[in-house]
Amino acid sequence: MKIIILAAGIGSRLGNPFPKPLTPLKDGRTIMERQVESLSDAFSEHDITIVVGFKKDLIMERFPDLTYIYNQFFDATNTSKSLLKALKKNQNEDVLWLNGDVIFEPSIFDVLKKEIARKNSFVSVNTSRVAEEEVKYTLKNGTIEELSKTVKNGLGEAVGINFIAKKDVQLLIEHLEKCGDNDYFERGIETAIQEDGMKVTALDISQYRCMEVDFKEDLEVANKIFRS
Repeated sequence: MKIIILAAGIGSRLGNPFPKPLTPLKDGRTIMERQVESLSDAFSEHDITIVVGFKKDLIMERFPDLTYIYNQFFDATNTSKSLLKALKKNQNEDVLWLNGDVIFEPSIFDVLKKEIARKNSFVSVNTSRVAEEEVKYTLKNGTIEELSKTVKNGLGEAVGINFIAKKDVQLLIEHLEKCGDNDYFERGIETAIQEDGMKVTALDISQYRCMEVDFKEDLEVANKIFRS
């Protein structure tokens, strides 16, 4: 299995002059330091690759021992194209990927590992809240049917931690290639489901603390709930 962190974006909504994953937290670490430490502890046998773009040197200097993929079009594309680059480099592997702005408690991997072992592609979701600006989902016959920010009557939110089984990688690559430059990767997952029947589980991680940091208000909340 390969582990991918998507960290190419500018992250303008947070207003940092540096990549959003390097945002410092009150526990003394950056968002990405928390991610890398937790991933390394949970999956010590697997490599971590970071897709970089905006001010890439700052990330590469901070984490010199990791592997990197450069999205040179970071200022004109969204996460669909960053993930596409990563999957093309790992076409014969299971892939666990997460957004570079996700903060989570490490015990979340207790649930993820069980589903990874089953080789089921999944999107991690929180069913306890459904915010308007977040990616939401619906189900049909027990698996995801819709997945986007515009979903009506969503059952929960996607939290930015996802897994694609090796058997589904090529299909997802095809659909990410069809995505527009400004599409999020969820668009590729949704069209692969709706047009070609790819099965994707909504993996409920609601019992764990997990959130994406998009705005300053999110950062304030994160610093309150992730104190150590």
